[in-house]
Amino acid sequence: MPDFNFDVVVVGGGHAGLEAAAVAARRGLRIALLNLSADSIGRLSCNPAIGGIGKGQLAREIDAMGGLMGRITDQTAIQFRMLNTSKGRAVQSPRAQCDREAYEKYAQHLIAQIENITVIEGEASDLLIDDQRKVKAVVLSDGRSLKCDAAILTTGTFLEGVLHEGLQSTEGGRAGEGSSHPLGQTLRKLKVPVARLKTGTPPRIALDSVDVSVMTEQPGDEQPSPFSFLSGDLSGTEQINCWLTKTTARTQEIVRANLSKTAMYSGRIEGKGPRYCPSLEDKAVRFADRDAHTIFLEPEAVGSNILYANGISTSLPADVQLEFVRTCIGLESAEILQPGYAVEYTHVAPRCLLPTLEYRDASGLYFAGQICGTSGYEEAAAQGLMAGLNAALSIQGQQPCVLQRHQAYIGVLIDDLVVSDPSEPYRMFTSRAEHRLLLRQDNADLRLTPIAQQLGISCSERDAVLKERQQNLQVARAALLDKPYPLQVANSGARTLLDICKQPKFIGWDEVFELHPDLAELDIPLRDWQTIEADVLYSGYADRQQAWVSRAKNREVVQIPKDFDYQQVQGLRAEARTCLQERLPSTMGQAGRMAGVTPADLAILEIALVRWQRARKNLTDV
Repeated sequence: MPDFNFDVVVVGGGHAGLEAAAVAARRGLRIALLNLSADSIGRLSCNPAIGGIGKGQLAREIDAMGGLMGRITDQTAIQFRMLNTSKGRAVQSPRAQCDREAYEKYAQHLIAQIENITVIEGEASDLLIDDQRKVKAVVLSDGRSLKCDAAILTTGTFLEGVLHEGLQSTEGGRAGEGSSHPLGQTLRKLKVPVARLKTGTPPRIALDSVDVSVMTEQPGDEQPSPFSFLSGDLSGTEQINCWLTKTTARTQEIVRANLSKTAMYSGRIEGKGPRYCPSLEDKAVRFADRDAHTIFLEPEAVGSNILYANGISTSLPADVQLEFVRTCIGLESAEILQPGYAVEYTHVAPRCLLPTLEYRDASGLYFAGQICGTSGYEEAAAQGLMAGLNAALSIQGQQPCVLQRHQAYIGVLIDDLVVSDPSEPYRMFTSRAEHRLLLRQDNADLRLTPIAQQLGISCSERDAVLKERQQNLQVARAALLDKPYPLQVANSGARTLLDICKQPKFIGWDEVFELHPDLAELDIPLRDWQTIEADVLYSGYADRQQAWVSRAKNREVVQIPKDFDYQQVQGLRAEARTCLQERLPSTMGQAGRMAGVTPADLAILEIALVRWQRARKNLTDV
């Protein structure tokens, strides 16, 4: 069989593979996108939704760097919601329910438009590594050899994947599809450290078999917030309703009575599942005192009869699933179209990777996505983007791109991964980012698109959109500085309209425009006014965070007293508190290098140490 020559071979066509192939192609390289089948590229394996708390920030950053996810989401979304609107702008996160079939079709359409990407159907079975530990080719199970200078493995849950439904197990990475085994053996031969993890999916329920009248209706936002900075006004988008319902005490009883019928609780699954997205079985055990758990019923398309039952992920037998589903409110006559199941798969320990996501012991071998121990489409896509970018930069003799924690959630994600050994799938939250007030979803383009421009992975349309936005912000800020704040509205000490953005209870832009109609006539989008509001509100914090970054070297040698009480540190995560108490680091530098202690924990610890020392000094002075 003939050989094929490429610069980069991307193994896997999921969200990580899509972004890896696209960004490397934007750098002008020849790319092979290898997937088991071409028509499953871009498939939403689990919930057909993009975004969420922390994840929405990742999705917008991917777009700001020129990625595909935001554009696909805006094109195929059937409901938009901004989460956490009752809280500060730094933790507000966009989320969109998508049309499952439309999403993968549009993803395939975008890939087909990129001339230097060749889609190849097949299974990767081996890697050719030369004596200098350099990747030379990806070998397929049918004997074909794809020569390359870099290979990016984005196999998701397909690497030695096993599906579990009750006590029945079958090979596969998701329902109806097979798994990849030879590549797992190849990684072990290369001494890549691997382990097993588990994830799961809930049953799909027929919409026409449920009573939504007894459920809480959950509509989309009247004014959708797009994921891509290239998208215009989406107010005309047809949106569907979702519904909220609950399990009951009887649901809990049925689940607990059948725990022995699951692969997890019968000892058949080696891998650990995501703690922050537990199965219904885990909920029944961990939260035994609770009688009800929330279920989000989410249609898979406009007019679809398929409901994704978010919140009741399970691997119980199909007959037991039907029994417990019918004990839930409004689901008494429900019909299950596809039972839920668990997936156990092999992942690499990300501590063996460089911050570029390249394997430390083999040049040109990169990993991205769930194979790195993460969960979620957004985490996968972010890794794929950075792995593809860095593979291209390396081949072209350029310096790598490593985003720092204060620059992007993407930087937080990868930094967390390469210093960890995950015992459960890693999921992004806003709480993981110690600089989250700076890393808002609304300013992702201002932070990252200039970097994309420098790296040559932006485009003329994106450059023009950024330039217009920067000009809008400049004009709007100048206009606010020029307008006095009327004292009859409030005696707050504010001198200009820009000052009022610092007030804890901002009066709102509608009232601002009513006071000064000429501001509304500037024809500047509301999102730009809101960005200025957040910038001003968090300006003091921004200065402190910059000082934190500058103090990194000094912080390394700060002593932690032996009698320091970690129990008294408010806001410290339980995992970090346990690690610190067990190992008792003597310096902040040692604490920061401990698995289980994040930079966010370190920031909280630094403040607590200052307060502790101040309190000790006051006692001594007395």
